[in-house]
Amino acid sequence: MTKVIIYTDGASQGNPGPGGFGVVMLSGTKRKEISQGFRLTTNNRMELLSVIVALEALKQPQMEINIFSDSKYVVDSVSKGWVFGWAKKNFHKKKNADLWKRFLLIYPTQKIKFHWVKGHAANVENERCDVLAVAAAQSGRLHVDEGYEKDRD
Repeated sequence: MTKVIIYTDGASQGNPGPGGFGVVMLSGTKRKEISQGFRLTTNNRMELLSVIVALEALKQPQMEINIFSDSKYVVDSVSKGWVFGWAKKNFHKKKNADLWKRFLLIYPTQKIKFHWVKGHAANVENERCDVLAVAAAQSGRLHVDEGYEKDRD
């Protein structure tokens, strides 16, 4: 069975403000980095989007996935089962419902364990994700976070 280690991070400059996410994916000797920036978003959206994009990049189903994130918001929401309760209530009055729904489409296709890591604590791959996220947010090539901007109207 293929095993994948995924590190994720999100960043925003202002909350809301420009933001980005960074992902490092490791499997055997293979390494993949993904990042993207957005013109107006929040830190929590970028933290969650980093996980979603990483999972969507996987080519095979039912792999053993270990996700390391410094986001208590993401890790606790899944590990403590909150998101599944939110889904039963159709995310009534919950932020980021668009992203949580997208996450729940991909979540059952893999065998995922979440691990919380302390941010900015010399974890090499978590630090790399932070560098990728900040660089994406500052890149000037910023996308529209349609889910966020639509909800603000």
